[in-house]
Amino acid sequence: MLVIVCYDVNTEDAAGRRRLRQAAKACESRGQRVQKSVFECQLDLAGLEELERRLLSIMDLERDCLRLYRLSDGRGCEVREHGRFRAQDFDAPLVF
Repeated sequence: MLVIVCYDVNTEDAAGRRRLRQAAKACESRGQRVQKSVFECQLDLAGLEELERRLLSIMDLERDCLRLYRLSDGRGCEVREHGRFRAQDFDAPLVF
């Protein structure tokens, strides 16, 4: 399933800047960055739960915000892209 991960981290102090870097690294390890704090991840249910647990352990929920959008393959999904960035097609053949 396609999962959209969005977060907003309060970076007013050094701890917040550290949380921001940690959140980005966690998301980069599981998906692709499409905007500064927005990632597209192709995950199964176990992968989604693992990423969510990891991000929740990083975030300060009193100061930060985390949103995960789960887009099921069965319901269909349409992504409209505008601008310079073009996302990787997860369903396309993999060529080395």
